[in-house]
Amino acid sequence: MQLPAQATGKVVVDADALARTLSRIAHEIIERNDDLGDVALVGIHTRGVPIAQRLRRLIEERAGFAPDLGAVDITFYRDDVQVRGGEAPLHAQPVVRSTALDFPLEGRTCILVDDVLYTGRTIRAAVEALFDYGRPARVQLAVLVDRGHRELPIRPDYVGKNLPTSREERVQVQLLEVDEVDRVLLIPSSEEESHG
Repeated sequence: MQLPAQATGKVVVDADALARTLSRIAHEIIERNDDLGDVALVGIHTRGVPIAQRLRRLIEERAGFAPDLGAVDITFYRDDVQVRGGEAPLHAQPVVRSTALDFPLEGRTCILVDDVLYTGRTIRAAVEALFDYGRPARVQLAVLVDRGHRELPIRPDYVGKNLPTSREERVQVQLLEVDEVDRVLLIPSSEEESHG
């Protein structure tokens, strides 16, 4: 569920803090990867894609080299999407977006980029999707917000903000490219509306 830019909730990261956070993540990526020519940033649709694009620009500004950039759609890799042959789906189905990996994955360090890490199921699906396109040497994970409540043994390599939450709260990342505002909100919500 996408909330409009005027959504209510507690602002936990404003536009300036978001910019500083992405700057720090870009610096950490440069620091931890000796050969940026082997690095590819792969954004997970929807908000992981513009975050990956911003990180690429920041890395290029600092290191003078822009890593390859891709996008991955995990719709058919999710364990909560049920497709039945010839029949209507049991639940509302997510929108299918395109996967764009216009470079070979073999031997590369692929950094998956997402907005919020929650249960880990989205990341599991993204890794599975990535390996359908090739076999990278390493897969790293960069997230803007880690809210806890993991259901799978997944840990990010780069974290913008650790934000402990209850299951009755939801983290909503809003980006200029999608929502016309840069901020992160903490919104009282039920677990059913949250994602992985």
